[in-house]
Amino acid sequence: MIMNEAKVKVRYQETDQMGVVYHANYLVWFEIGRTHLIEQLGFNYAQMEEEGVVSPVLDIEAQYKQAIRYGQTATVKTWIDHYDGFRVIYGYEVYSEDGTLSVTGKSTHVCVKKSNFRPISIRKYFPDWHEAYLKAMED
Repeated sequence: MIMNEAKVKVRYQETDQMGVVYHANYLVWFEIGRTHLIEQLGFNYAQMEEEGVVSPVLDIEAQYKQAIRYGQTATVKTWIDHYDGFRVIYGYEVYSEDGTLSVTGKSTHVCVKKSNFRPISIRKYFPDWHEAYLKAMED
């Protein structure tokens, strides 16, 4: 399985009054990891959007285990957890600077036509992405 690792430097505005990363910011970090994984596979969302397709989130979950604080650098690990040619589930683990597992999560996505938000088959519309996703789950 191919896994991407993205580094995120915790900025002051991402923290709450306790000096820890505000929970919603981890969802942004998931997106950073997902974008880096897609780029690692040789693709990007901009290409998809130029073709009139977007990939909305259908479901997202996060389990918080350990706080990450301002000034630290977090590592976001991202992989394709499940893919069936239509729906993609990405898996995430976020580690603190000392290597402690801080957050785990998953997000579920489909591709839709931007004009009408009707779902499309990745397998049919983006065969290169389809093959790359299948291979990424195997390795």
